[in-house]
Amino acid sequence: MLLVAGTDFDVEIKQLRATMKTIGQVLDLDRMRAEIDDLGTQVAAPDLWDDQENATRVTGRMSALKGQLDRFTALQSRIDDLEALVQLGQEENDAASLTEAETELGKIHSAVEALEVRTLLSGEYDEREALITIRSGAGGVDAADFAEMLMRMYTRWAERNKYPVEVYDTSYAEEAGIKSATFAVHAPYAYGTLSVEGGTHRLVRISPFDNQGRRQTSFAAVEVVPVLEQTDEIEIPEDEIRVDVYRSSGPGGQSVNTTDSAVRLTHLPTGIVVSCQNEKSQLQNKASAMVILKAKLLALKKAEERAELDALRGDANASWGDQMRSYVLNPYQMVKDLRTDYEVGNPQAVFDGDIDGFLEAGIRWRRSSETAAAS
Repeated sequence: MLLVAGTDFDVEIKQLRATMKTIGQVLDLDRMRAEIDDLGTQVAAPDLWDDQENATRVTGRMSALKGQLDRFTALQSRIDDLEALVQLGQEENDAASLTEAETELGKIHSAVEALEVRTLLSGEYDEREALITIRSGAGGVDAADFAEMLMRMYTRWAERNKYPVEVYDTSYAEEAGIKSATFAVHAPYAYGTLSVEGGTHRLVRISPFDNQGRRQTSFAAVEVVPVLEQTDEIEIPEDEIRVDVYRSSGPGGQSVNTTDSAVRLTHLPTGIVVSCQNEKSQLQNKASAMVILKAKLLALKKAEERAELDALRGDANASWGDQMRSYVLNPYQMVKDLRTDYEVGNPQAVFDGDIDGFLEAGIRWRRSSETAAAS
């Protein structure tokens, strides 16, 4: 038996391998490899970039799938290496090696738990890419600055995971920050992973915009919806949409600022408004805005269906996403999720994209809530 300092390595490694086997079955590694091969063939086609939108989708999905597969195989290799290190330490009676193995065991446990969270993403749209909208709320210029901080947080998280981000629209505030922004995270299961971020976020800090140095509380709303695919049936009659065109705005003086290429769509029955200004062509912006509008209408439809079910169940917590997280920079340093009670004491790391702990806790909390509601 591989036993040291109270750690039964035989049992621990066996449990890790069993968990990895289950994760591999849920991820369906054979299907994943087959899809990577198919996408590789598409990427190698000489006319791939004739359709830039499709090329971006294909290359982004292949990169994301490869990243998932690499993470899985790398974890398996780490477990193999751990087992070899323990065996060597036992044979050589090397306490240093066994201490190193115990440290590595803890790190592997954390990595496997993070990967295991993926097995909890089994919702109808969980495997889709994500479309995120951030809006500043109460708090004036601080709220606009906070909204931009949240946008940076999510884009940094995507960069850490090598997920492509596509910004559709950014409305800048006059003094600092943003009024709103809409962007997509192109990665499998991005929606299932990030959907737990939906709700109201609150920031407490000494305002950098207050010359008296007073503490300010500000708010921003985060909305996450799945990106639609061609098979999704959302038909919108033309007479239900108002189309407005305007000149794109923002810093930099890019060529998009020189023509009325930005497009705003208003869905008259629901009042939903979406904008897109990332493309130079008005036609392209209208097509992108339509993608966003359809995604929001699908999310609205699903929300209405859930509300009906919640009413039948007598569920009083249908709007669990509201007031979901607090970021406190003064008088102490803490970020806390108000649903899961998960918290960390390093807000700067969180704003730099280190949000995996919050995502994992949120996904586990959501699954347990759904299980409790179903029973």
